[in-house]
Amino acid sequence: MGVKQQQIVDPEKDFEPPNFTIKELRDCVPKHCFERNTLRSFSYVLYDLCGVAVLAFAATHISMLPVALRVPAWILYWICQGVVCTGIWVIAHECGHGAFSDSRTVNNVTGWVLHSALLVPYYSWKYTHSQHHKGTNSMTRDEVFVPRTKSYRGLQSKPSTPAWITESIFEETPVYHLFKVVLQSLFGWPMYLIRNASGPKYARGASHFNPNAVLFKPENFWQIVISDVGLLLAASVIAYFSFMYSAATVAFYYGVPYLIVNFFLVTITFLQHTDATVPHYSDDTWNFVRGALCTVDRDYGWILNVCLHHINDTHVAHHVFSQMPHYHAQEATEHLKKKLGKYYYYDSTNFLYALYHNYKYCQFVEDSGSILFYRNTSTPVAAINKEL
Repeated sequence: MGVKQQQIVDPEKDFEPPNFTIKELRDCVPKHCFERNTLRSFSYVLYDLCGVAVLAFAATHISMLPVALRVPAWILYWICQGVVCTGIWVIAHECGHGAFSDSRTVNNVTGWVLHSALLVPYYSWKYTHSQHHKGTNSMTRDEVFVPRTKSYRGLQSKPSTPAWITESIFEETPVYHLFKVVLQSLFGWPMYLIRNASGPKYARGASHFNPNAVLFKPENFWQIVISDVGLLLAASVIAYFSFMYSAATVAFYYGVPYLIVNFFLVTITFLQHTDATVPHYSDDTWNFVRGALCTVDRDYGWILNVCLHHINDTHVAHHVFSQMPHYHAQEATEHLKKKLGKYYYYDSTNFLYALYHNYKYCQFVEDSGSILFYRNTSTPVAAINKEL
């Protein structure tokens, strides 16, 4: 992973939206990259499930370690199990896109089982996530991490400093920003499911568990119910093991890794579309391809890249071609890079640093404009020096 470099180039200066067509982009990628192989897809499920089993088995021996090593061993288990389970989440997400198999039934059954095991309402999230892909980085169409405007945040009297200007002074302390990042990372995902936190204005407060929510069409009713049934079954299994082995045991083996999964889901999604260099569009400028290209590929280091099935470093390809299986996305990305040129966004910054930095600097967008870049309320050092 790279080291954060100070941004000195204004990404807004002379910015022109891309004008590629989806056909142009598809034609630059080899045809075999769009082929889905059900057996190959299941091999990744088996790979991840074996990882879960091996880690859980290893954890049963932690109590045999010297006392001084037990806490570090549990922490290591929680992180590793959380990463592996995030990989399972990624595969289920692929099912929701129809990228796992040519069979819709295989996609939905596999996705429902895997997502339910991770307390994700499969169909509910599938539908809202589809809307995210259809309206990426549109101020009115997107479904997740939609930027709040300056007036919505009540900051009209505050400065509007471009997020790319990093030499600036904030009123808030670094501890405040870190605390907010931790809250978002660990609890942002369940809050999104429960009350659509970070969602669009029209659906704020809507629940992914309510089949009558404004998020869904009437014809989705029973599939949302099926999603809820999957969660009830998973919760029943958790309750059973809590009764048999204690709630603390379940928390150690399942609960804490579940929070790690939450962390990675929120972090990956947040960093893919939240950056000082990436614009959001109003209705008069947005189109599907422009929105899809408002995505940042990020290098998390080769271990995480592999365990997360490269969802983080091939996400541009995923947004342009959401039905492409992940095992072809790296090859497709190389072709897209050549075609897109300056419109391909990539960042090798340490993802933990990027998470803190982008949360701190990317606070809001202006209330009007066709092409909107992130702003914050900091005061640039240059302006302070000028006053002095």
